[in-house]
Amino acid sequence: MALKFDIKALPTYAKAIIAVVPSIIIIALVFLLWINPKMKQIKVLDAKIDKQNNEIASSQSKAAKLEMLKMENERLIARINELKEQLPEEKEISSLLKQVSDMGISAGLEIKSWKPSPKVTHPSGIVYEIPVSVDVVGTYHNLGYFLSSLTRLNRIVNIKDMKIGNPKKERSESMLQVSFKASTFSAIPDAEMGKPAPAVKK
Repeated sequence: MALKFDIKALPTYAKAIIAVVPSIIIIALVFLLWINPKMKQIKVLDAKIDKQNNEIASSQSKAAKLEMLKMENERLIARINELKEQLPEEKEISSLLKQVSDMGISAGLEIKSWKPSPKVTHPSGIVYEIPVSVDVVGTYHNLGYFLSSLTRLNRIVNIKDMKIGNPKKERSESMLQVSFKASTFSAIPDAEMGKPAPAVKK
């Protein structure tokens, strides 16, 4: 015997449930078949965007650092060129050393010994050092005036290993016997960079 289903005979709450269920099913299907996949795509795209943003930030940081390194490199090159201008060329060394000797005489020092030594490669590897062993006699005032004069040279002259003997009274002044090494420097030509200084001929 066939069953008869009369929806009108159902209670009101049952009728409401039956009316709402199709809508819930449709909404669930829409979420599962359309919205959920879109949300997954959005999540994937968000992850890609975050990765790209990190890469962009990293690239910008590297670019800024590279720019800073370039500026520092340019500053160092300018400083090296500035220092090289203070280094005499090798052909100018003799005249510079004569100038130093003349300055000592002008300061009132008596030059007892002046012995240039062969040039040697400075530990920096970028300049030759040309040392001269010097013995002089003079007063404190003479010595001070000479050293002060050296600071006004537009070339680098380094004084080291200075030894001052006991002063000897001569007339009204105390005379000092002073020995020191005066060194000047010349830039190593690019063609000779990394090579040892030429051997000294005996």
